[in-house]
Amino acid sequence: MPGLRREELAQLAGVSVDYYTRLEQGRSRTASPEILQSLATALRLDDTECAHLFDLANRRPAQLRHTGPAAPEPVSPATRQLLATLDAAYCPAFVLGRRTDVVTANPLARALIADFDAMPAHQRNQARFLFLDPAARDLYADWDTVAADTAAMLRMDAGRHPDDPRLGELVAELAARSGPFRKYWAERRVHERSEGTKGYHHPIAGDLTVAYQALALPGGTDQTLFVYTTEPGSSSATALRLLAARSIEPLPDGARTAAHSEPGAF
Repeated sequence: MPGLRREELAQLAGVSVDYYTRLEQGRSRTASPEILQSLATALRLDDTECAHLFDLANRRPAQLRHTGPAAPEPVSPATRQLLATLDAAYCPAFVLGRRTDVVTANPLARALIADFDAMPAHQRNQARFLFLDPAARDLYADWDTVAADTAAMLRMDAGRHPDDPRLGELVAELAARSGPFRKYWAERRVHERSEGTKGYHHPIAGDLTVAYQALALPGGTDQTLFVYTTEPGSSSATALRLLAARSIEPLPDGARTAAHSEPGAF
């Protein structure tokens, strides 16, 4: 809670100042769920922040080891079929994995954002695109909000997976190369993927706004399906159909595939 001294916060949580200090400094791994909930209540944490606190309390020391190329995350046939169905309905859709890695996307999502399939695997990452590619600032109507939320999503992942060396490497790279990332990372916000709206300034489709939903995929894969929709009959819906017509070519069997676009990511 802003303005509270350590002694006052410990009192509100019902623990000693010494015990709270050890928790704060990461020198105690024995906090019970009841104590953590008391701290969350004293700090007035929301559900996402409370979950992050529990993640941090149970974290294991990070393993420092050399990492080779990341293996592609598997995507279930059912998920691929769902992406194709959404594409036919003019709904861009894509899957993010841990570290905001872009796992897969349907053709319309690739036309709206970029052809990430053409990129090296280690570059297929939403955070890298947002903070390191100048094209992202032109693409997103509210870049600052998207960037801040993305940094907060990475911090949420860091709490859940403290032993993920590739996540540490990504954060280090972004911190070294992006001033805005350093700013947003220092705010220590956490953010859970949910729902909302997002605006784009697209070079072909023009200005459009989509509503998005983030749906956790089954199987404990850390994969989240993002689905974009537009209001029927709106200018944004028309813009997506225009984008599909100009950027996606029909194949002989009636399938659709994204035409080439500039490399990038989400």
